[in-house]
Amino acid sequence: MDATTLPAQTVINGVSFNATPGQRPVMVDGTQTIVSLFQKRCAELGNRTAHREKDHGIWKSYSWADYWTHAKWIGMALRKLGLQRGEVVSILSEDRKEWAYSDLGIQCVGGIASGVYTTDSASQLAYLINDSDSRFLIVENEEQLDKYFQIEAEVPGLLNVIILEDEGLHDLNHDRCIMIDDLYKIGQQAEKEEPGVFEAEIDKAQPQDIGLLIYTSGTTGMPKGAMLSQENVMAGLEAGAHRLPVLETDEQLCFLPLCHILERNVSIYFPISSKATVNFAESPETVFANLQEVSPATFVAVPRVWEKIYSQVLILAQEATPAGRAAFGMALKAGFERAEYLLGNKPVPAGVAAKFWLWDRLVLRNLRRMLGMDNMRRGGTGAAPISPELLKWYWAIGVPLLEGWGMTETSGLGSINTFEENKVGSIGKAVPGYEIRIADDGEIQTKGLNNFKGYWRNNEKTAETFTDDGWLRTGDIGELDDDGYLKITGRLKDIIITAGGKNITPAEIESRLKFSHFISDAVIIGDRRKYLTALIMIDQENVEKYAQDRKVPFSNFASLCAAQEVKDLIAEEVKAVNKEFARVEQIKDFRLIDVLLTAEDEELTATMKLKRSYVEKAHAHLIDDMY
Repeated sequence: MDATTLPAQTVINGVSFNATPGQRPVMVDGTQTIVSLFQKRCAELGNRTAHREKDHGIWKSYSWADYWTHAKWIGMALRKLGLQRGEVVSILSEDRKEWAYSDLGIQCVGGIASGVYTTDSASQLAYLINDSDSRFLIVENEEQLDKYFQIEAEVPGLLNVIILEDEGLHDLNHDRCIMIDDLYKIGQQAEKEEPGVFEAEIDKAQPQDIGLLIYTSGTTGMPKGAMLSQENVMAGLEAGAHRLPVLETDEQLCFLPLCHILERNVSIYFPISSKATVNFAESPETVFANLQEVSPATFVAVPRVWEKIYSQVLILAQEATPAGRAAFGMALKAGFERAEYLLGNKPVPAGVAAKFWLWDRLVLRNLRRMLGMDNMRRGGTGAAPISPELLKWYWAIGVPLLEGWGMTETSGLGSINTFEENKVGSIGKAVPGYEIRIADDGEIQTKGLNNFKGYWRNNEKTAETFTDDGWLRTGDIGELDDDGYLKITGRLKDIIITAGGKNITPAEIESRLKFSHFISDAVIIGDRRKYLTALIMIDQENVEKYAQDRKVPFSNFASLCAAQEVKDLIAEEVKAVNKEFARVEQIKDFRLIDVLLTAEDEELTATMKLKRSYVEKAHAHLIDDMY
């Protein structure tokens, strides 16, 4: 088909998209690149609020006109300072409006935006800067700037470092460092000298141009830079709009790292398409308080966050009066009864609906208000498996929670459950315009415009990642049922071959363990060994409450893990999981990881998942002890 042929359009919430996703060039409101769509939105919406952010404890609003102006100044300034089309700029910052300004400003002048996790070390930062050949680095504050100073001699290709916060840096005098306000001034001057150039650069953008460089977590080696094109991002917008539409009246809360493609889609690109308003959380530590303040219409989080909220409610319920606990129990019972029908795509009987209506007004509505979920139309979860029982619990309290799947290499979207098509325990059906197949070895493979363009300067790895007929090898093992619902059962690289020659997929066993309220994560061990064992990380909050209720003495996290009562508790959880698996797949022994890990530790990814290789290395003494 001629690439200039305009596709047939369908209108979703006032925004026009391809009528048949994947069959024609991607068009969103008549645009083919995220930068041209950004330009259109800013001109259209002007003084309407695009973002909110707290300043000294007070929420302040920032308009689409602010968005456009600051993105333009950043883009023009970087161009003036030497950024060429196709070159990379790295962003090292927590979520904030300047993250979005920088992302779009960089892409609008033809640059490539690459996020760096704030938990990365100085040596990791040096690797990412040099591997991407970044020309500029944007850092949030003095803490992140210190990482640059540690590696300054190792990154000679870097032209400048832009600093977003000047606190503690008023006396800084460094020829490579520029404060953000000074960068804005450079951009303003460049705009005066070359009026219309910013818009001209946007017009040059083509769907195949690389706009994003997103580094994988590097659990099996050094991180690889996945290249996502303008077309990849637009295909993601299109798929999301058809399956999980966002309204322009929606309020959203941004809190997961914007380095991650999931949050980048949800809080930067989808709102540009839908015209929704994004509220930036103050910090990862204030998410639950900010959730209460914003009360968003849609909220996407990793399972760990949904588990944390659930744990908090359980603890509050246990501390309530006997009458309060009884009322909560009755309300949940009514909620679960209604949820069974909703999740089975069946009409809710009048009696069941009436009972839920009553308990919703007496108990559940207040619970949702307390959690900041009273306006929540839809919750989303991904990046790791979530307990089916937990999904049902959220539906029971009146928060519809849907599970989906995607990875950086699929532009963040692959399959999603919806209200109309939802099967608990699955990760949904393929998004429109996308194909999914299961290879002979069980690997999930995908095809469509969502598939990334390859790994940055790594043709060999790119070639390995695609089949001869052009399908993406995801590395995940899964199943497709007769109705088209996808289920992930593990990772190809994680398959354990026991000493007896039995092939075992550990992910399914690990997922079942993590469904326990007392276990936050687990790694199954057993490759080339006689039997399976597990390294387990307990859920601090729930286990502490368990210990306190039973007057188990402990002084810190290590002593909590060492308590015999805690070991017995986890042993019972392991025993319950073992009943679900064949004898050869059962866990014969386990050890508790007695160090409280955070995203800054090498053993955890930024989305709080244990890295198998790092865990096995760091806790080799525990593994040896079990054998």
